[in-house]
Amino acid sequence: MTSQMTSKMINDTSCVYIVDDDQLLRESLSSLLRSIGWRVELFASVAEFLTFKRPETTSCLVLDVRLQGISGLDFQNELVKARETLPIVFMTGHGDIAMTVKAMKAGAVDFLAKPFREQDLLDAVGLALRKDAEQREANKGLNELTDRLRTLSAREQEVMALAASGLMNKQIASEVCLSEITVKIHRANVMRKMRAKTFAELVRMAETLKLRLEK
Repeated sequence: MTSQMTSKMINDTSCVYIVDDDQLLRESLSSLLRSIGWRVELFASVAEFLTFKRPETTSCLVLDVRLQGISGLDFQNELVKARETLPIVFMTGHGDIAMTVKAMKAGAVDFLAKPFREQDLLDAVGLALRKDAEQREANKGLNELTDRLRTLSAREQEVMALAASGLMNKQIASEVCLSEITVKIHRANVMRKMRAKTFAELVRMAETLKLRLEK
């Protein structure tokens, strides 16, 4: 994705979720982020955040480490287990190196110690939103490829996987018990349905779809 496209996605559709049990801090951060033009949603706890139906838009989470109920780090672990890719910027007034390392290893974008400079927060949120925009664009491309894959017959998917692994038509024919000419027809259908202009492009598509081909 180009930086121009990423910036457009952030400016036009982004939303920042703030979860912190300090109301004054929530409102102060909201005012700061809204001044940049970002939409902001405020929550006093993880439980409150979980009741909110998030729109399908570029977003990130600004999360306090110490919260009543489930903590910020525990919530991050739950998101990781659920394969949720929402980028997180952590805030804490009681952080330590071990806590920071744990959060960053789990995928946090940044870990800010309170009090922090406004610019540090803006930079961290900006980076988090860019990461989410890029991930969403990548997912969109993957979904489009998956839709094309579904148009292939089971045999065509098999031929695509074998061809992408480096087998020649004659070898594929022997592998799937078909004639070589039939394999050529299947390969041509695969190229057309997957909209691959070159075989190299088809190989890249197969690599991107690797998990789906194996299923």
